[in-house]
Amino acid sequence: MKNHILLFYRIFFLFFLSFFLALSGSPKTISVSISKDIFKDSSKTKKHNSQEEKIKIKEDDYYKKNFFRYEDYTYNENIKTILLYKDGFELAPPLIQLGTDERLKLSFDDLSAEYKTYKYTIIHCDANWKPSDLLPAEYIDGFTDDYINTYSASFNTLQNFYHYELTFPTENLKPTKSGNYILKVFKDEDTEENLVFTRRFMIFEQKVNVTGKAKRATSNEEMNYKQEVDFFINYENYNISNPYSDIKITLTQNDRIDNAISDLKPKYVKNNLLDYDYDDENTFNGGNEFRHFDIKSVKFISDRIKRITTDSLGYEVYLMPDIRRSFTVYYSMQDINGKKFIKTDEAIKNSDLEGEYVYVHFTLPYYESVSNGNIYIFGALTDWHYQKEAIMKYNSKIGAYEGTLYLKQGYYNYEYVLLKNNESVGDETFIEGNHYDTENDYTIYVYNQEQGTTFDKLIAVKKLNTLRQ
Repeated sequence: MKNHILLFYRIFFLFFLSFFLALSGSPKTISVSISKDIFKDSSKTKKHNSQEEKIKIKEDDYYKKNFFRYEDYTYNENIKTILLYKDGFELAPPLIQLGTDERLKLSFDDLSAEYKTYKYTIIHCDANWKPSDLLPAEYIDGFTDDYINTYSASFNTLQNFYHYELTFPTENLKPTKSGNYILKVFKDEDTEENLVFTRRFMIFEQKVNVTGKAKRATSNEEMNYKQEVDFFINYENYNISNPYSDIKITLTQNDRIDNAISDLKPKYVKNNLLDYDYDDENTFNGGNEFRHFDIKSVKFISDRIKRITTDSLGYEVYLMPDIRRSFTVYYSMQDINGKKFIKTDEAIKNSDLEGEYVYVHFTLPYYESVSNGNIYIFGALTDWHYQKEAIMKYNSKIGAYEGTLYLKQGYYNYEYVLLKNNESVGDETFIEGNHYDTENDYTIYVYNQEQGTTFDKLIAVKKLNTLRQ
């Protein structure tokens, strides 16, 4: 509005000036000046609008291009309790050996309570979880996608849902290469709008022999709170042309992704043996044992449950207030290293169909609000991601952080992790403390790109534990 008023006064002034000058005999020059000035602001406005449109188009293209993520991610808020594990071992990671009868089990719930047709496909990735150069026909035997045909409606639950299951590889779709994979689930047709969720899984070949040990850190500065993973790779019966460039290593702690260590190079190479016995490059925070709660029953109050309420909208479970453990003495207790086990004690026939969904309320007393980041509820219950719904909110009235998650009945481990602003790796030690004697699982993944090929094979997997060597 302001610009229009200014434009009006400018035109009026120039018209008056041109009339005045016309009397003195120079109309042509000034009329051209008037013409330029009249359209100057309008052209600016058009140019500005055009720039805004271009920026918007670029932003839209950017988000479309990056919409698909090569990680564990849920795109549909109605999808809950996604499980992917080695068939028969619910607490095992999604890892199977190529050329064996081992299979993966996928399950999930759709809380929209309407039957939908779901399909899936798989995408081969390199060691860094980027899409490999292989075409689908080069790593899939059979169809490139298939239906998820096993489903049932929930039974006798306040929250209605459809439960879906898939066991694969199947006769219709078999992976033929080892390596990292993305399982992509979509509705009806494989389009961006129909994408439902993605999950990582791995297929390995045992081509080399890996030995190692997870132990207290060697460094004097870190030995009281960090753990070290030393290992050796024997490739006597496997050809590796250049160990420094052809071998890629990933180390994970408790199947957590954000703090994984990648691309370690051998310290020494001698007699077909790769030495990864470092002091600093292969260390992790020991952290602390995971916290836990048990909601397999909503009729009885179990350990760490303060109270349970219910109404027509569902169940509410309030946990006992937690404490900050960063300055407490280490206390050993059994946990399942951040995992979750889905089960209901009240089930008559099928726990998957009769499990209730429950609002679980967390409370963490703390003297002030953290200003340099957010505190998250973290673990398999949040898919090892820093989910928006898992952010703890500070309540100054009670001097505590509070959070709520909507979870299916089961047994859960969790911890509180501080994710600082503009960082991608969370700090569990801020709330949980840091101890070298914490029991943790470690996994060593060994990848190799053979000469003449364009993809990373997963040629070995080795699991270690700080207590069970």
